[in-house]
Amino acid sequence: MTSAPLPPNESDRLKALKDYHLLDTLPEDVYNDITRLASEICRTPISVISLIDKDRQWFKSKQRLKSDETPREYSFCAHAILNPDEIFVVPDARLDDRFSDNPMTTGYPNIVFYAGVPLVNPDGYPLGTLCIIDNRPRTLTDNQLLSLQALAKLVNTHFELRKAKMELENTKNQLNVVERTIGTSKDIVAADVQPLIPLMLNRIEALINTNPRPDQVPHLTSLREVGYSLEKALQDLKTTSA
Repeated sequence: MTSAPLPPNESDRLKALKDYHLLDTLPEDVYNDITRLASEICRTPISVISLIDKDRQWFKSKQRLKSDETPREYSFCAHAILNPDEIFVVPDARLDDRFSDNPMTTGYPNIVFYAGVPLVNPDGYPLGTLCIIDNRPRTLTDNQLLSLQALAKLVNTHFELRKAKMELENTKNQLNVVERTIGTSKDIVAADVQPLIPLMLNRIEALINTNPRPDQVPHLTSLREVGYSLEKALQDLKTTSA
């Protein structure tokens, strides 16, 4: 058995995979519908959407497969992601030196035929595959291969939509926090400053009423207007915060 080598950009690929927050999530109908269609179109008993994690392959969706994950060292899909632009096909694993003694060939699920389309994100990182499996040697028609590629593109599209939705929700939550913080800050400013305004206005009025010098009158009048404007601004601030 030959385990697949790591892709040259493995650390970046793993980071990209984590950014989708797909690993260990619950089954979703949209992905189950896609694997069901893959099995129907290609006439295979098993179909899977696999994601290649650091030490395992985990199945986001599966048809007629018992396990939720398997060790990466046994993974056919780990070989498939090494060439992200190509469909990886193994007509008969029993005759392939890479897989003939693989535990997944010699034991459950007894893989003989395998075909996997890499699931590649917009940055070019292969996250996993949409693959089909049979217990006997097989070939696929050109139409079946094209259909499998089209279904893989559909999986990619749903991955991107899911990621965009999560990012939008995170942004919305952050904005809510900012709005609450601003509202709290407004209340603090109003509570701290408002009691000072009457004192300031009283002192200004007292100065005006003590016969100030003519050159001081414009300055005191201007300060009084500022005080009244500030008082109104704080009242408006309290109104908008309520």
